[in-house]
Amino acid sequence: MDVKVNKHVITSHCPNTGSMIGLLDKNNDAWVLKNDDPKRKLKYTLQILRTSKNIIGVNTHLANKLVQEGLQDNLFLEFKNVDKIESEKYYNKETRFDFLIQKNKKKIFIEVKNVTLIRDAKISEFPDAITTRGSKHIKTLIDAHKKGYECYVLFLVQIDNCKYFKIANDIDKEYYENYKIAKKLGIKFIAYNCKVEPKEIKIDRRIKILDD
Repeated sequence: MDVKVNKHVITSHCPNTGSMIGLLDKNNDAWVLKNDDPKRKLKYTLQILRTSKNIIGVNTHLANKLVQEGLQDNLFLEFKNVDKIESEKYYNKETRFDFLIQKNKKKIFIEVKNVTLIRDAKISEFPDAITTRGSKHIKTLIDAHKKGYECYVLFLVQIDNCKYFKIANDIDKEYYENYKIAKKLGIKFIAYNCKVEPKEIKIDRRIKILDD
């Protein structure tokens, strides 16, 4: 992505594979992070974009780091004082989930979804494009739940001052249908908002999920 900095245009790496609907308008403010690693082709990484209404963290790689810190610091109401935290844990040969945590001998899988889509001033949405991988994760979580694991999908909303979250069923109807099936079968879906500032992104609070 090209970013203008002090009258000079730099090309930054964009660590986000989604469509980034509504984020790429010309003249949106951008924050980039410099990396002096000589092996890197691009020296800057896009971190934050500011639209006319919101400040949004677009680095999807940051989501798991934020959740890891949140688990360690007891920032999630559902996961207080866990006994063990493992990241990138394989469930089977084909699928691994972002976290496997243990609390009181109970094993809990957590799949993290980074959220950057906002079409209403206060309502965030996921996904911003059709996500076959996301549907696969839900179906595999259902299988894990049947085998005794407690399973969560955690939507991490990197959008400042966002109050609600919902599934973008007009963008990916299949994901929405899988979400509804999984919810009925006992998979738990939660959403947490982040406080997004130029120098820091941190987990803020749990927000309500709106169902149509």
